[in-house]
Amino acid sequence: MEIESKLHLVDWIILSVTLIFIVAYGTYVTRKNTNVTDYIKGGNDTKWWTIGLSVMATQASAITFLSTPGQAFHSGMGFVQFYFGLPIAMVIICVVFIPIYHKLKVYTAYEFLEGRFDLKTRSLAAILFLIQRGLAAGITIFAPAIILSAVLGWDLLTLNIIIGFLVIIYTVSGGTKAVNVTQKQQMIIIFFGMLIAFYMIMSQLPADITFRKALDIAGASGKMEVLDFSFDLNNRYTVWTGFIGGTFLMLSYFGTDQSQVQRYLSGKSVRESQLGMIFNGLLKVPMQFFILLVGVMVFVFYQFNASPLNFNPKVDDAIANSEYKEKYTALTKEHIAIENKKKALLIDGFQIEEKEQIQSLNKRDLEIKASAKKIIDKIDETSIEKIESNDKDYVFIHFILNNLPRGLIGLLLAVILSAAMSSTASELNALASTTAIDLYRRNVKEVKSEGHYVTASKWFTLAWGILAILVACVANLFDNLIQLVNIIGSIFYGNVLGIFLLAFFIKFVKGNAVFVAAIITQTIIIGVFFLDWLPYLWLNLLGCVLVMGIAILLQSLMPKKENFNDLETIQTN
Repeated sequence: MEIESKLHLVDWIILSVTLIFIVAYGTYVTRKNTNVTDYIKGGNDTKWWTIGLSVMATQASAITFLSTPGQAFHSGMGFVQFYFGLPIAMVIICVVFIPIYHKLKVYTAYEFLEGRFDLKTRSLAAILFLIQRGLAAGITIFAPAIILSAVLGWDLLTLNIIIGFLVIIYTVSGGTKAVNVTQKQQMIIIFFGMLIAFYMIMSQLPADITFRKALDIAGASGKMEVLDFSFDLNNRYTVWTGFIGGTFLMLSYFGTDQSQVQRYLSGKSVRESQLGMIFNGLLKVPMQFFILLVGVMVFVFYQFNASPLNFNPKVDDAIANSEYKEKYTALTKEHIAIENKKKALLIDGFQIEEKEQIQSLNKRDLEIKASAKKIIDKIDETSIEKIESNDKDYVFIHFILNNLPRGLIGLLLAVILSAAMSSTASELNALASTTAIDLYRRNVKEVKSEGHYVTASKWFTLAWGILAILVACVANLFDNLIQLVNIIGSIFYGNVLGIFLLAFFIKFVKGNAVFVAAIITQTIIIGVFFLDWLPYLWLNLLGCVLVMGIAILLQSLMPKKENFNDLETIQTN
């Protein structure tokens, strides 16, 4: 059966109604935004629960629900350590960042930097944000396009354009408030859909396999190793990278990234904003743990049900028309034989004496899959169309399409697309706000009306939306989509965070020193990344420490004549 034929009429109805409702609702309820405060700060009347859900929806893109289960399927629960620093970051942001931003009544986080340092430092921080978030916006469009490409058989170019413009419609129309009000509905859909998915996975396991036995089976294959206390720099996810690197990444993301800052700048008060961020900090880690657990349960499901050698649906057609068909078929047969052996061992649950045998079978299966990937990569070298051998991002969608009943397929696709739309809308909204306020309005000398800047923001939203679509059209899959977005952020976030920490706490450092230090730091971080000297999470800490250290050193070497506004001066304005 062709994949696209698995979508029944009820799936199309659920999917279409969900997406049309989000676009129509967001456009309708925010149609009267006429001034900058309404359009960019959502009228400053947002309640804490809306802020919390909006913050979560901004971070939880389609990549979260597409890639995270696949990450757990292949590598287990260890990825949850990535989020260990988030609650710490939320407390710091509530104590330091939010009160300052609200007291200064800024539209963007980068406005603060001009008062503390100078215009060029503000502009540099804004530009660094625009670069990394503009790239990330393209990836958040690209991720769901992959899904629908597999489901509908449509080409990625068409899908990137459709998804991008669906988001552009209500984001251009309603600005920040449109993003906030639609994200509440989107998160409700997401929570409901993932709970249904988990229930359906468990219901399709053999009758004797309880949840406890399923966890034992996953543990026997190394999927339940949540905590890693090693200091191995080659290991991306450990307790230390989570608490140290993760804290710096989350501080940078939630404290200086306009796509998140704009969510809580719309709060009715400092308290509402703080409660929203605490709500996010308390719920986010359990939510990610649950999504990873869904991926682990998909792994357990495939211990009792046949799974493809590679989950990318394009691989089978490519192999069928290649010279490697026989070799790949032989690998597939061995993979099936291993699956059958594991099923015979596990059908009554996991027994401790079977652990060594299961691990041996898993090791051989991984070797087979590695050999299959090499074949796919060889075919890809001579193929016109990109054929991705890394199948992490296809695992969950394969399960959805092949094992869920009609109606639920449409619901889960709506979950993934809702997440994509919410995250992309936040990004486009923030990109447009930063461009309009930090670059355009700051450099327009003549007085313009409120309506002029609202119109300009709408045009910037459209422009960034088109650019994001273009990025999506040329994007390639890396090791894993969720990792790709975090890698892009880690290259820039540490530097920007360091600039803000200098502004908050190191009062004697001035604009010239910070500006030069930021340029030097960004060059070093890009070099370290491409030379692959550190896991990407550590780039956040390195960037932050470097820009602060270099700025302090440069300031100490500069003549002590330059006047500047320290933090107390700014706070009294």
